[in-house]
Amino acid sequence: MLPVAVDAMGGDHAPGAIVAGAIQAAEAGIPVVLVGPEDLSDRLDTGSLEILPASEVIEMDEDPAHGVRRKKDSSLVRAAEAVRDGVASAMVSAGNTGATMASALLRMGRIPGVGRPAIATMIPVPGENPTVLLDAGANSEVQPEWLVQFAQMGSIFARHRLDIASPRVGLLSIGEEAGKGDSLRKEAYGLLESASGFNFIGNVEGRDVMSTNCDVVVTDGFTGNVVLKTLEGAMRTVMAALTQALTADAAMSEHTAAMMPAILPLQSSLEAETYGGAMLLGTNGVCIISHGSSSPAAVRNAIGVASDMVEADIVGLIAAAIRPAE
Repeated sequence: MLPVAVDAMGGDHAPGAIVAGAIQAAEAGIPVVLVGPEDLSDRLDTGSLEILPASEVIEMDEDPAHGVRRKKDSSLVRAAEAVRDGVASAMVSAGNTGATMASALLRMGRIPGVGRPAIATMIPVPGENPTVLLDAGANSEVQPEWLVQFAQMGSIFARHRLDIASPRVGLLSIGEEAGKGDSLRKEAYGLLESASGFNFIGNVEGRDVMSTNCDVVVTDGFTGNVVLKTLEGAMRTVMAALTQALTADAAMSEHTAAMMPAILPLQSSLEAETYGGAMLLGTNGVCIISHGSSSPAAVRNAIGVASDMVEADIVGLIAAAIRPAE
């Protein structure tokens, strides 16, 4: 397999955490190439990893479109070009999410027939497979037809990422009944119900996202991003409150120590870095978007996801499922 191009300069802890995670992935047998300044190996230990030179960085708070247009030699743009040019098999970045999407879309292009790419992210379900949520922020406004494509792409992704034979796809709305929701949801429901190629189970509600009631949840990017950030904040708050409750009383220390073997795996299952980042579905190349605060472990996992999706030929499968009308 061609190497995975890793944006060495993207993320809150770049380049240190990014390079460390890339080295871990390479040691696990995944070919990796770093994209960043030529003197990167002089600044920190990059091991035996090759470096694709890029002299500019699109900052986390920079306007995505402006950054991609103006900084043509940025690590993000060069990573996307490496995939486009057949130098790399996939790209991974923990940098500016909007700029990552723009770089992938402008340099790799869309799969023919895809209306808009969508971000597919994993929502943890303790003890079970996570739920795939899309769109998680790429398109704040959508058309009903795009939600059908999101369902097609999300189903293919869940089938190969989570090894689910027939993923159950739900449309996020304010009630389970077919007539519930706004005009977008109502029109999309009819299109999803009549479409083929995936297992549509009807409307689902917000409470179903972190449950075993469905495998894939489709919605517009505005709603999806609000759901994602709300759940992240709620899980963080609950875990902090639990930790405080267990450590506030010294008399509880013995009991707390006894419970930790059960609590720590639960905490790990709720952390975003466990799942290696989100995938931008619909672009003509594999693009993995990691959390901005990614640790080396998160970067390693993201590279692993990228490698798995290349091996599964996720782009080819989506292209076969969504063919433009002749």
